[in-house]
Amino acid sequence: MSKNLLGQISDIDLRLLKVFRTVVEAGGFAQAEVELNVSSSAISASMADLEKRLGLRLCQRGRAGFALTDEGRQAYQALLQLHTALDGFRTEINSIHQQLKGELVIGITDNLVTLPHMSVTRALAALKAQGPAVSIDIRMLSPGIVERGVVDGQLHLGVVPQVQKVSGLVFHPLYSETSSLYCSAEHPLFACDDADIDLGLLARQEAVGQSFAPSPEMKKLLEQLNVTARASDREGIAFMILTGLYLGFLPDHYAERWVQSGQMRALCPRQMSYEMEYAAITRKGVRPNMVLDTFLQALALGQAQA
Repeated sequence: MSKNLLGQISDIDLRLLKVFRTVVEAGGFAQAEVELNVSSSAISASMADLEKRLGLRLCQRGRAGFALTDEGRQAYQALLQLHTALDGFRTEINSIHQQLKGELVIGITDNLVTLPHMSVTRALAALKAQGPAVSIDIRMLSPGIVERGVVDGQLHLGVVPQVQKVSGLVFHPLYSETSSLYCSAEHPLFACDDADIDLGLLARQEAVGQSFAPSPEMKKLLEQLNVTARASDREGIAFMILTGLYLGFLPDHYAERWVQSGQMRALCPRQMSYEMEYAAITRKGVRPNMVLDTFLQALALGQAQA
């Protein structure tokens, strides 16, 4: 028999090698029929084909029974090494899939860190626990910029007020936030009792609004006030309130630090407050991303346990 060098190993070769290993370990063609679920003649044809492809005489077969040749024994040992290598490759690939690596870029509306729910914080901690090598990039941005960043792919995920549905985005509800109308200790209304404050008195005070789109509830309340200044975020609104010259709406959890220190108070909270729904947003049709998927799963789990 000519000694041919085997070229690239194909799927056909792997199938024939599987037949060879089964026959050797079963002890013959007849014994391998059940495991391979093919006839003895089909096994014999496969073995003949493999010998031709390898250029080796692998076994003796006939009335005397099945027996490996010296070349067959060497080929079988090489086959075991091949299967060990394939198993190692499969294990390594599975390991790669199980390891969280990469970057998660998140855009968040400012001043959510003081929310008591802490859903985003806990989800970030869970993500790092599963993937210590994951790199996290958090960017504090206005809601409109966050939405555009997610749509154009600059951000993997955003956390924004759910004011209106934006096409191209998937909204994952998170939590609601209560905001009230505040003034500082230097403002004339700070010492007034809520019972002595009516809408007319509030409308005569200067107020600070926001430059980003308000929710319908906030817009309705702002229309009743004398808005003479605007800020791009809640920190800017807080700055203006603390001048003692303006009224403004702040999330209760964010204003709590100044309320506790006596620097701010809420005015007529029963009438001058509103709820804002927040959501995590992702882009529709985004390619599968193991890091993002893991973070979203942690976020959903945190919401279910809240």
